[in-house]
Amino acid sequence: MKFATRKIVRFAHCDPAGIVFYPRYAELCNEVVEDWFRDGLGIDFRYLQEVLRLTIPAVRLDVEFINPSVYEDLLDFSLEVIAIGRSSLSLFLIASCNNQERVRFSLKVVLVSVGALRAEPINDEWRERFSAYVN
Repeated sequence: MKFATRKIVRFAHCDPAGIVFYPRYAELCNEVVEDWFRDGLGIDFRYLQEVLRLTIPAVRLDVEFINPSVYEDLLDFSLEVIAIGRSSLSLFLIASCNNQERVRFSLKVVLVSVGALRAEPINDEWRERFSAYVN
C-alpha cells in the first residue's frame, strides 16, 4: 500500500522565476512524512514527540528533479516504505502533477529518543504499522 496526499504549490514555494525553489521540496517532503504519520499511521507528530518522546530525523535525502512545478500546481504525493531496519526506515516518495512526475525522493529516517538523542529500535508495534506501507 502507498500513502497518498495532495499539496498545492504556493507562492511562498516559488523562486523569482515562478518555479518551486528546490529547498522547498525538502519541506514538502517533510510535510508528507508528517501527514503520513498522522493520517496513515494514526500518530501525529505532537503525540510522537511530546508524549512518546520520539522523533524521526532524516539522515539521508536524495532528490531527483524531473520536471518543474509552478505556482498553483496540485502535486500528488505518494509515499512507500522501501526497507525497515533496526531503527531506520527507507522511504520513497514521488510528486506528480497531471500524471507527470515532478520530483522523486529517497529518504532515510531514524527513530530517535527525544531525551537521549539516540537511535531507538523499531519495536513490533511500529514495525507492524510501517509494514503496511511496504510495497
